[in-house]
Amino acid sequence: MTPIDLNADLGEGFGRWRLTDDEQLLSVVTSANVACGFHAGDAVTMRRVCELAAERGVRIGAQVSYRDLAGFGRRAMDVPSEELAAEVAYQIGALEIFARAAGSRVSYVKPHGALYNRVVHDEEQARAVIDGVLLAGAALPVLGLPSSRLLELAGKAGLPAVTEAFADRAYTAAGTLVPRIQEGSVITDGDAVVERSLGLARAGTVVARSGERVSVRARSLCLHGDTPGAVDLARRVRDRLESSGVRVEAFV
Repeated sequence: MTPIDLNADLGEGFGRWRLTDDEQLLSVVTSANVACGFHAGDAVTMRRVCELAAERGVRIGAQVSYRDLAGFGRRAMDVPSEELAAEVAYQIGALEIFARAAGSRVSYVKPHGALYNRVVHDEEQARAVIDGVLLAGAALPVLGLPSSRLLELAGKAGLPAVTEAFADRAYTAAGTLVPRIQEGSVITDGDAVVERSLGLARAGTVVARSGERVSVRARSLCLHGDTPGAVDLARRVRDRLESSGVRVEAFV
C-alpha cells in the first residue's frame, strides 16, 4: 500500500492573533504548509513554526498565496503573471531563511485558497506559480489537486508533482472541490472525515456531493487546522490510518 503524507496549514496568525494550534498539530502531521505572510503569517510566526517543525522532523512547505491578508487569501484576484511569479518566489525565499535558521529547509510548495483553486484550470496563473518556484532557485515539489493545470505544468518544468486530497471538503463529480461559498462545502461530521480519510488513503476514492464515487488518487492528505476540534480530529485520522495498516510518512 502506498504511504500517505498528512499535511496541515500552519502559521496562520498575525501578530498577537493566532488561528491554528501549530504546536499540537505538528505532533500529528508529517508536512507543514507554512503561511508566508501574504494571506496570513508574519516573520515571528514563520520562524516559530519552522523551529517547531524542525524539532519534530516535520517537512516545511511554503504555502504561497495572493497578497490578500484582509480576505485570508480566499478572494479571487487578477494578478499579472510576472508579478505573481515574483511574489511566489518572494514568499518561498522568506520562509527559506527561517527554515535554514532552524536547521531545515523548504521542502515543497503549495498554493493557498483562491490561488489553489484558480490554478486547477487557469494555465496562465498556474504557469506563473511554476515560474515563481523556479525563480526561487530550487527544484521543489509542488502540491496540488490531481489533474490540475498546476501539476501538469510542474511536471513539464521538471518539478515533482504531488497529488493532494481533502477529507473534510466536499467534492464535485469532476473531482474538484466544491467552492467554500456553497453550502455543504466543508464536512463537519468528524466520523465522516475519519472514514473519508481511510477511503482516500486505501482506495483513492471519495463520494462526491452528487453521490457518485470519484477517483482522487493522492500522495498527501490535507487536515485543516482552522476548524473546531482540529487537533483531536487530526489525531483520530492518523490513528485510524495507522491501525488500518496505512503507513503515514512525508512525501519528501
